Amino acid sequence: MVLMRWTVVDSPIGPLSLAADEVGVCGLGFGAAPGVEFVPPAGALAAGAEQLAAYFAGALTDFDLPLSVRRGSEFERAVWRRMSTIPYGETETYGEVATVVGDPGAARAVGVACNRNPIGIIVPCHRIVGAGGKLVGFGGGLPAKRFLLELEAGVAWQRDWAT
Repeated sequence: MVLMRWTVVDSPIGPLSLAADEVGVCGLGFGAAPGVEFVPPAGALAAGAEQLAAYFAGALTDFDLPLSVRRGSEFERAVWRRMSTIPYGETETYGEVATVVGDPGAARAVGVACNRNPIGIIVPCHRIVGAGGKLVGFGGGLPAKRFLLELEAGVAWQRDWAT
């Protein structure tokens, strides 16, 4: 049996439930997860909470956390690996991701994989958008996806254009 510890991280898009096991961060959900006991953060939980706070403050563009992903099909894992390589402040479409992972006709399956991503934001499924840049599908809701993309775009713009 895997022992997971949970904590709640306050964020501009509402509370986030962050989980870690003995290996690393293994879950991030939107809202306070019902029916779980939350603990003060320590270890990977503390690092995750600190990095999320820095991310939302615009001071962190790349998470550096041990991750523990114990589920997912080969296709889903390929999608999650791909989404982890999309640069901060940039997006790719579901179709582009499908092509990169080797199945150009699997844009909808990419959407399902995004929905099953156990570590949202840290594994940035919000950076995957519909054709033409359309905002579609996000576990935290489209307003949260818009907020994350706008945050990243603003920080990236400041970083790239600061003198």
